[in-house]
Amino acid sequence: MTQKKEDTTVATNRKARHDYFIEETVEAGIALRGTEVKSLRLGLANLTDSYVLIRNNEAFLFNANISPYTHGNIANHEPLRTRKLLLHKAEIVKLLWKMSQKGFTLIPLKLYFVRGKAKVLIGLAKGKKSFDKRDTIKEKESKREVERVMKDRHR
Repeated sequence: MTQKKEDTTVATNRKARHDYFIEETVEAGIALRGTEVKSLRLGLANLTDSYVLIRNNEAFLFNANISPYTHGNIANHEPLRTRKLLLHKAEIVKLLWKMSQKGFTLIPLKLYFVRGKAKVLIGLAKGKKSFDKRDTIKEKESKREVERVMKDRHR
């Protein structure tokens, strides 16, 4: 029998879920250099303040920090270089059409490995206002409180 291998999460963008409403998600491959893959396997990545832009019908990831590989040589990669995302043409057109609506942007949510390939989960996001953020925090706190009470109740 074959055993299903789970994806290995390297980095998550927790700030994105706080600052944006995520309407839809798309999985994309990412074009990396050799030392970048080694750094990702060590978990040396940060997606905070990164974003995705579509130029000339190609998607690019900006501001994603993949730290240099510690055992690399002179040919080590730049930490903040722009990386190309691997998407089908139809997916890019669909995302462009949805982004043309007011207030939508593309934000990377998670960076992970699936069957040895690096993937990025991209979210089509709409910005939250400050009162929306407060409501989200209140909902989280009330949910935690309910879970805590239920846990104590079962003891």
